[in-house]
Amino acid sequence: MKAELIAPEKSLQITGSVAILEALIAENVEVIFGVPGGANIAIYDALYDYEQKLRHILVRHEQGGIHAAQGYARTSGKVGVVFATSGPGATNLLTGVADAMIDSTPVVCITGQVYAHLLGSDAFQETDIINMSTTITKWNYQITDAEEIPSVLAKAFYIARSGRPGPVLIDITKNAQLQLFNYSGYKKCDHIRSYRPKPVVRSNYIEQAAALINSAKKPLVIWGQGVILGGAEQELKTFIEKGGIPAAWTVLGAGAVSYDHELNVGMLGMHGNYAPNVLTNECDLLIAIGMRFDDRVTGRLDRYARQAQVIHLDIDPAEIDKNVKSTVPVWGDCKETLPLLTALIEKKEHKDWLQQFQTLYKEELETVISPELQPASGELTMGEVVRMLNEHTKGEAIIVTDVGQNQMTAIRYAKLNHTRSNVTSGGQGTMGFALPAAVGAKYGAPDRIVVTIIGDGGFQMNLQELGTIMQNHLDIKIIILNNRFLGMVRQWQELFSERRYSFVDMENPDFVALAAAYRIAGKCVSDRACLEAAIKEMFSHKGPYLLEVMVAKEGNVFPMVPQGCGISDIRLK
Repeated sequence: MKAELIAPEKSLQITGSVAILEALIAENVEVIFGVPGGANIAIYDALYDYEQKLRHILVRHEQGGIHAAQGYARTSGKVGVVFATSGPGATNLLTGVADAMIDSTPVVCITGQVYAHLLGSDAFQETDIINMSTTITKWNYQITDAEEIPSVLAKAFYIARSGRPGPVLIDITKNAQLQLFNYSGYKKCDHIRSYRPKPVVRSNYIEQAAALINSAKKPLVIWGQGVILGGAEQELKTFIEKGGIPAAWTVLGAGAVSYDHELNVGMLGMHGNYAPNVLTNECDLLIAIGMRFDDRVTGRLDRYARQAQVIHLDIDPAEIDKNVKSTVPVWGDCKETLPLLTALIEKKEHKDWLQQFQTLYKEELETVISPELQPASGELTMGEVVRMLNEHTKGEAIIVTDVGQNQMTAIRYAKLNHTRSNVTSGGQGTMGFALPAAVGAKYGAPDRIVVTIIGDGGFQMNLQELGTIMQNHLDIKIIILNNRFLGMVRQWQELFSERRYSFVDMENPDFVALAAAYRIAGKCVSDRACLEAAIKEMFSHKGPYLLEVMVAKEGNVFPMVPQGCGISDIRLK
């Protein structure tokens, strides 16, 4: 039976499970990631008749499913969807749900639950997922009556995608999935009383902010993922170009402005670039756009930009003044507020101020960047792998990174010519994120090259998703930067614990043989002379490919702001 969207003028009896699928079709859902189980088997039974309308990807673990949904959402700009059963199926989602919450990723999680009459009885695979997920979801709700399904799912999608995006979890009891009810169509939600996704833009704040910008001698823009989520990349570019203002980015903001733009002065934070970190504490005006002043960006707050006035543009009023006190708060969607601000600022150039960034960049280039990207001898470095990757992708690929040294190196050095090309776990720092997120990224942007860069530690946390890649013949290029350590923890133990390497040494399997077991081609490289040919082979191969690169065992990522220090205490070595 070919599924068609049920016309709203009709009224007929359908099951709750069919109503769920009708809602997904109405919301233009393209792909679902999930795993069937006892408590959601009725949904999967209904899905059997909807294969022409809804594509379902069977993942190997529910954590893989939520990370795939995140990867899909991050590359497509749409809401990701994941299915899980009750009990352990639902709880396996929670790490990814927390990750999506802190990184503002729109995901709708639909979990099965035991029959309503069994709730609270400690039934088989019963877990109170609503209370467990309350603090890590934008909204959650339990449905025990099928008649609620259309309206609740409409609210779920609206809440997930509107304002500051985030995850929503809807738990549906088994009786509601099986229940027949009178269905008269699906109506999308565009308003909820008491929920205001966008704050009212206040013109007086726009005017005050413009006055500060026009009088500033050393202004600095710092932008985050809010620019990408708001689709305000061009608005940001126009703003900084008119004001002649140097601009730096957070990890999740990478790619909103081209890396080679003359006003792009690099990455902020613990392993960010030297100049923007040091000069944050010398600017006279800090203009924060769509970022939340995370501790990895600010370091010690009592030493952070104390000399500067602060303008903070954000769609979420809760973020303003949370960590850094603003001089002028600019509430609203930056796609709306930036043009208003741009119209009021004067056309300027800050040549002497920009020269300070260039001078410090040269120091970082000589001390850190050149030795990392083009080492004269010794073991392979992570940086030179990324440099060679750039030569082949020309900045056109989506780069999906895991967490740790591999992540910081890749985000520091990978060229990104387009927005939504950087997929990583930011605020939560979830190891095991990259492989399943790459699966979702490929479905979110099927026509683009997807490369995932992973450490040997993080790879082993969700390597079972090689099975998902195999079964769906996904053309994903996997690069494992293998240093035989939990590298970032080891770096900290070296620098701050007198090289007391406590449980960070990794004895690894044969990753290439492991890939072969999943019928995925691969190669291991440890010789610099063989690296370029191996990367060429990876990209010329049709289908998934795993390239393991044996990099320096005790290589470190610099610059680095030591924990507990101010950002101007950043070390080059």
